[in-house]
Amino acid sequence: MLQSEGLIPKWLASFIQQHKIVLWGAADLRDLNTPTDSSGRGFAGALSFAIPMTPAIMAGIQQGPNQAYADEYTRLNNLINAAAARLTAEIRDRGCRAQPLAASERTDPVNIKGDFPHKTAATRAGLGWIGRHCQLITRKFGSWVRLGTVFTDMVLAYGTPVDRSYCGTCTRCVEACPAGALQGSAWVAGMPREKILDPAVCDRWKKKNYYQYHNGHNCGICSAVCPYSLKKIADS
Repeated sequence: MLQSEGLIPKWLASFIQQHKIVLWGAADLRDLNTPTDSSGRGFAGALSFAIPMTPAIMAGIQQGPNQAYADEYTRLNNLINAAAARLTAEIRDRGCRAQPLAASERTDPVNIKGDFPHKTAATRAGLGWIGRHCQLITRKFGSWVRLGTVFTDMVLAYGTPVDRSYCGTCTRCVEACPAGALQGSAWVAGMPREKILDPAVCDRWKKKNYYQYHNGHNCGICSAVCPYSLKKIADS
């Protein structure tokens, strides 16, 4: 949680606690184009939340994905979608607009992207930064998280955005990528994705080598070797 307790509606604090969401924040998106609702209007902000993945599973895919990882990926996506749907309903019940963003849904197969980057909402909410592997890195869980987003016009105390990388000189993810899809660039807010990752190269590699895991949608090696993530194993 990144907001002051006094600024969080009691019902929202209760929802977060009930669903055991340990990392979340509110993102100011007023300068960005968000998905629109049935009236054609976008949203001023979003609630962003992260659900941690099982450390032992993530540490076990440094040489490549396995069925345990594929199952974990599905399990958390289902949890995120269910929580986002319930949160959307709660917000709407209080007279505000809200719309969930599906977890891991690729709506633009040509450009290999969804309706809006979960990572953008997360960095705007202050949850973390984008690593050289083009994934969110959090201080508490590293990049071993899955992200959820609910767009809303509800009045919120927005988090302080993170606008630069804290990876330092580390390039372990770049070196570990079997596809050679990572460019090695350090992220700054607003940087095009393609300066960090070649999504087409990444996608082709996964489809060729790991098609058995969600039709080539899973890899995770770059995340598995992240020192911020591996710290979870060392601390446990």
